[in-house]
Amino acid sequence: MSRILNHRMRMSLKKTPSIVDQRAVAFTIWTGRSVLFNRPVPNHIPRRQYGMLIARAVRGVLKIRYLVLGGAVGGGMTLNKKYSEWKDGLPDMGWLNDMLPDNDQWDRFTTTLITAKDRIGDQLQIEPAPKIVNNLQSKPAPQTASARTAAEEAAAYEKRVHVLQEEVLALQARYQRELQRLEQENRELRQQNMLLRQGRQPTTKKMKRSLIDMYSSVLDELAGWESGEAGRLPRVVVVGDQSAGKTSVLEMIAQARIFPRGAGEMCTRAPVKVTLSEGPYHVAQFRDSSREFDLNKESDLADLRKEVELRMRNSVRGGRTVSSDVIAMSVRGPGLPRMVLVDLPGVISTQTVDMAADTREAIKQMTKQYMDNPNAIILCIQDGSVDAERSNVTDLVASCDPQGKRTIFVLTKVDLAEENLANPNRIRRILEGKLFPMKALGYYAVVTGRSRKDDSIQSIREYEERFFRSSKLFKEGLVAAGQVTTRNLSLGVADCFWRMVRDTVEQQADAFKAMRFNLETEWKNTFPRQRELDRDELFERARAELLDQSAELSAVPPPAWEQRLTAELWTSTHEKVFGGIYLPAAALAHDDVGRPKATQLKYKQTGSDRNPAIWIDPYDFDYNKFNTSVDIKLREWAESELAKQSIQAGRDALREEFIELLARSQDTDPIYEPVKRAAVEEALNRHQWEERAQDVLRVLQLNALQDRCVRSRGEWDAAVALMETALKEKRDEVQRELRDMTGPGFRERWLRWTSTTEEQHRRAEVRTELERLGSCRPSLAYDEVVAVRDNLRRRGVEVDNEYIRETWKPVYLNNFLSRAQSRANDCKKSFYLYSQQNGAEKECCEVVMFWRVQAALRTTANALRQQISNREAARLDRDLREVLDEMAADPELKKKLLSGRRVELAEELKRVRQVQEKLEEFIEALNKEK
Repeated sequence: MSRILNHRMRMSLKKTPSIVDQRAVAFTIWTGRSVLFNRPVPNHIPRRQYGMLIARAVRGVLKIRYLVLGGAVGGGMTLNKKYSEWKDGLPDMGWLNDMLPDNDQWDRFTTTLITAKDRIGDQLQIEPAPKIVNNLQSKPAPQTASARTAAEEAAAYEKRVHVLQEEVLALQARYQRELQRLEQENRELRQQNMLLRQGRQPTTKKMKRSLIDMYSSVLDELAGWESGEAGRLPRVVVVGDQSAGKTSVLEMIAQARIFPRGAGEMCTRAPVKVTLSEGPYHVAQFRDSSREFDLNKESDLADLRKEVELRMRNSVRGGRTVSSDVIAMSVRGPGLPRMVLVDLPGVISTQTVDMAADTREAIKQMTKQYMDNPNAIILCIQDGSVDAERSNVTDLVASCDPQGKRTIFVLTKVDLAEENLANPNRIRRILEGKLFPMKALGYYAVVTGRSRKDDSIQSIREYEERFFRSSKLFKEGLVAAGQVTTRNLSLGVADCFWRMVRDTVEQQADAFKAMRFNLETEWKNTFPRQRELDRDELFERARAELLDQSAELSAVPPPAWEQRLTAELWTSTHEKVFGGIYLPAAALAHDDVGRPKATQLKYKQTGSDRNPAIWIDPYDFDYNKFNTSVDIKLREWAESELAKQSIQAGRDALREEFIELLARSQDTDPIYEPVKRAAVEEALNRHQWEERAQDVLRVLQLNALQDRCVRSRGEWDAAVALMETALKEKRDEVQRELRDMTGPGFRERWLRWTSTTEEQHRRAEVRTELERLGSCRPSLAYDEVVAVRDNLRRRGVEVDNEYIRETWKPVYLNNFLSRAQSRANDCKKSFYLYSQQNGAEKECCEVVMFWRVQAALRTTANALRQQISNREAARLDRDLREVLDEMAADPELKKKLLSGRRVELAEELKRVRQVQEKLEEFIEALNKEK
């Protein structure tokens, strides 16, 4: 009986391949290895012996087959029932239908298996047997032609293997996308489940505060920090040569074209910090702006790129090519990895003529500064389409991270490298870390574009996946599947980033806690009785005090205002009153042109040069000419200049009153004074008097100057006092000028041991001769000048005519003012005579002129006081508030005005506390997520 069974088994082996045979064939096609033997059969083994070996092996396998089939038939029903119960308890897995091959793919796969079976059957010379398994139909195997060579068979086999590898890569890409979607859904479900367990509904406000946003806010607080601990928090630093593809890699990770493009020129001119996080919408936002750019709209993308370019250009003003000012933005979107990346300007090897002289060194130092952070992850980007010897950044990376413990190497433009490279092993050596003089945690190969500006991220991603499915370099097993595509790169970088954050963040929190303790101790020892007010708080206090003092302007009493305004008006107008009105009118009244020669003073030579001069007034003062000239000049002055001068005097009075109010403050802190002075000065410079006020003042002044009648003795005495005071001040000024010209007098030379210069001696001789002349005219006649010059020549003093006339002006003015003082003194008691003549008394017309000027100034001061109280004080307060608002928005100005160790220490304390609090909040949230 056993012989019959063995005979039947041998016959079935010759006729039809079993299920095990067909599975062995499928395994051979899938893996490229044989189940029955480990190596291909050499061509020199005879075909008969080869077939016998295969038959014996199959016979041993068939024995096991019957045992398996017997057990399967016995427990089929039980297994089917258990499977049905288990299947009912499983969740819905309909999403796997998208991942499994469809009917067409199964048909192709079945056809491939049958073809392989035919080929193996031809080699073994086994005749087909009747079918045993229902789902496989056997066909008579066609006999192969004897002319078919082994090379053709090998080529066909290799082609089928390539097809299967493409299917595997496509299936892996679909698996990664589905895995990301499931991970996101899983995180959302876990958050909602946690909230439901606590008996609370999910709040949108708490969901928005993501972990990466908390970490990014800590980095924002540390922006510009000068301490060494500030730059030790982890971040991903993107470095590489210029045009190596750094920005493109970052855009592929962010899944949006957010950066401007340039044709061969430097695009990244400043560090760009990009915070990537998950969100329901794909949007971007700058740290200092509230606008959100919708990255799904091309118009918003264009605006975003323009804004980035504008910020970069603004950061490199002053002739610089690159800047260290950080441009911070956040990008949120579905499926984005959570991390913080800093894109740096590309390292260059040659400076062009349009760059600053220190551009290359500035880029190198900036890159090295970011990479020197021991917790920074270095994302080294290398262009795969150029020779490795042209790389500038790899040596820099190797110097900062020689062990490669925090470096990730990325090879870009691999599609161009495949086209240009003749030796595929070069890329393999690069991605194995055997070509560049640097080490790394991981090596990745990516394709980030096709050199087209208008390509979308989706089209670039599809192109990248097609390339890696069809690339010969990567289908031959040179690189693992996890080392390709930007998707795998994003996952790897994000994983490394969070691993670094979890390992170092608590250590950094402890460092800031120690820093805070040291600063608080220094404050207690240095400023024990003062509050810790930072720069902003100090400015707000100075602002409040200044506004309170500004409100006190309206509380100044009217008499104080009028007294100050009158003094300011006289200070601004007395030069015009003397030099433009009084002196020219008096000179015209004293002019003796046209009078008889007999009335003129004759200069008599007495034979002695030391005889004093005798002043004889040859004629009376011409009061009619004086009054007429004064009327004309006062009216011209009032119509043209007086109103404008009055406005300026009002501004000066307002300034002085405001400054005195600030000086009278007793309880103010001296640290506020620079802010107050700067704000008041700017507000006063910006303050403009109302335009209509000038027209009102002009009308009042013209009416006041037209009145020529002094009504009371008090007004008369005030006018005389003003005249005497003005004359005395003017004469003192003239005497000081004469002393500077002629030198000290005899008494001063002997008592103070001073001497005169040669020029002063000459001036003194000319002055003495002119005083002996005794003329009272404002200008000398020609014969008088000649006489003075001849007398000086006899004494050995040589001068010209112009020199004499120049010396005569102060001499005449001093003598005129002396006589005017005498007339003013005589007019003190002349009010009664003036009132009896109803203002027709002419000897005191100078007093009347000063009274008219005084009345005009008094009227002007009253009008200015009303304008200040009703309008200008409030307008100045408004200008002051605007200035303070502008100063509050200018941190550089506040830093300049509020300085010193007290301010700097308070600022450091504030920042350290904020960083520590945010770090502790972040650590708490990080521990909860674990």
